Amino acid sequence: MTIDNGNPEAMDWLAAELADTLDEDYELEISEPALSEELRRIYKRKHPAALDRATYFRSLLELQAELIKLHNWVEHTGEKVVVIFEGRDSAGKGGVIKRITQRLNPRVVRVVALQKPTEQEKTQWYFQRYVPHLPSGGEIVLFDRSWYNRSGVERVMGFASTEQVEQFFQDVPEFERMLVRSGIRLIKYWFSITDEEQQLRFLMRIHDPLKQWKLSPMDLQSRVRWEDYTKAKEETFARTNIPEAPWFVVEGNDKKRARLNCIRHLLSQIPYEEVPHEQISLPDRVFNPDYDREPLPEQLFVPNHY
Repeated sequence: MTIDNGNPEAMDWLAAELADTLDEDYELEISEPALSEELRRIYKRKHPAALDRATYFRSLLELQAELIKLHNWVEHTGEKVVVIFEGRDSAGKGGVIKRITQRLNPRVVRVVALQKPTEQEKTQWYFQRYVPHLPSGGEIVLFDRSWYNRSGVERVMGFASTEQVEQFFQDVPEFERMLVRSGIRLIKYWFSITDEEQQLRFLMRIHDPLKQWKLSPMDLQSRVRWEDYTKAKEETFARTNIPEAPWFVVEGNDKKRARLNCIRHLLSQIPYEEVPHEQISLPDRVFNPDYDREPLPEQLFVPNHY
């Protein structure tokens, strides 16, 4: 990954984009609109050394510029990339995925976040529902939770039997080796936060009407079963951390640093390079002097309230 900070044109672009982004993404960063003063005070005490907004966005924009180069390289070379995001509930997986995909073509970079299996899917080979979502040549697929549901939530919540979990542990290393042998680059991230941080984030969601939808019954149970999830994670690491597809842990207590660290690490895992492309120029518009545009009926327009 190379970011040319000595190029004046690149820096002019970065400064202009930064100015737009600080305004455009401000809404994304307002995460506690309805918090009580007590929760605000606790949060600030727990996070005294937060990155300032300008530093964070400048770093994010530089990394997103590199993600575009990666995106172009994958499309150009026909590479296939799978990135798995697992970890504690509220650990920040969704925030990282959002920043990765924010400026990329969704036809090249897809996010897969499957619902709970249907009755039919429960009768299938366990990995069968995930296989159709694997990338073709020139695609990147980000799994917002993956087949590791079996060794995590399904195990802890009793949705999978002991025999099914054991079968998963026996199968998944070879399944992932098969993916790698087929030419897929497989990268696995686990987002980790402390018990206290998860409790604080859940309280913030409870008191924030814009985020209450993120709290599912499974999320609330993850608080009750914190130690069970810890044991499940430890066995998952012990039995699925293979050389062909190792686990990488992202410390998630600081959301902004976690996003930057994860994206930078992801870029370091793939030997991408800038690919050649034709110079883009805007063609002249063709004007037909005999064409008169018919006015559209008023009822077709969305009312202008602002």
